[in-house]
Amino acid sequence: MTRCKSPGHVPNGQNLEYYRRRAQGGVGLIITEGTTVDHPAANGYPDVPAFHGDAALAGWRAIAEAVHAEGACIIPQLWHVGSVRQSGTQPDPRVRGCAPSPVLHPTLPSGAEAPEPLSESGIADIIEAFARAAAAADSLGFDGVEIHGAHGYLIHQFFAARSNCRTDAYGGDYRQRTRFAVEVLQAVRRRVRADFPLCLRFSQWSLGDYALCLVETPAELERWLAPLIDAGVDVLHPSTRRFGEAAFVGSPLTLAGWAKKLTGKPVLGVGSVGLDADFIAAFDGAPARAIDIGGVLERLEQGEMDFVVIGRALLADPDWPAKLRAGRHSEIMNFAPAHLTQYP
Repeated sequence: MTRCKSPGHVPNGQNLEYYRRRAQGGVGLIITEGTTVDHPAANGYPDVPAFHGDAALAGWRAIAEAVHAEGACIIPQLWHVGSVRQSGTQPDPRVRGCAPSPVLHPTLPSGAEAPEPLSESGIADIIEAFARAAAAADSLGFDGVEIHGAHGYLIHQFFAARSNCRTDAYGGDYRQRTRFAVEVLQAVRRRVRADFPLCLRFSQWSLGDYALCLVETPAELERWLAPLIDAGVDVLHPSTRRFGEAAFVGSPLTLAGWAKKLTGKPVLGVGSVGLDADFIAAFDGAPARAIDIGGVLERLEQGEMDFVVIGRALLADPDWPAKLRAGRHSEIMNFAPAHLTQYP
């Protein structure tokens, strides 16, 4: 949940209390907000935290220690926004966005600045930046790392035919377009302990293009995921807007369910869990009421997912897990758009 609450891109005491409070409220594993790797074009938003530099890493170390003191685990989500970035953005306003191809991101208006297509040496620099960040997470005492390959950011831009028009080894069919992600994962795996969990977040859809579909069938999904698993992924985080939606025509299985069935890897189920509206509505100012979560628990019990991931519901109520466990459902707070920016 991007907070834009880290001036100078350094996690501070307010950030620490935010994560500590949710660990205290009963969360078992915290995946941090997107935190940028050490590349000039990695960031696209104001005041998001970085995962590089002495000050930022010291802040993250303190956060990890605070979360552990409450009995929870924590992993950072490593992030490069790619073509979302425009010149004028922090930390260096002179740096424009970059991408596999000079294709305008769908969230940007026509006439906006096109991203700079990455050279092979530029790709190598970003791969190394992800690897350095993962190594830092390992050394700081985090419990694993998540690579953000979803939602139309840089790794997803390599996955999608719309944004990857390359004719070199990083382009081609849907499987060839995994090469950048594969090399990121391989580099990360080489730089961390063998038993350090590596999670990959992926999605079919992109910000600004919710109808985007990277693969059309379970067979294509299996073929697409295979090189990513071979590169060292331990856990899959298939991001959907509504956790219970069927992934493909002809089967009730969700994207999480198919990912687990096809790979055998643990999966995280996510998407409007505990709420009556998906997260896109929040950007239109719509509140979401807390609802019964029997559907997600049923899928958990049936083995479609191994973890249940909560976003906005935890922004609204940091005690959401504790209240749920205690049967205090009527006390769970409803989500409102203000929770996207305020700290409970």
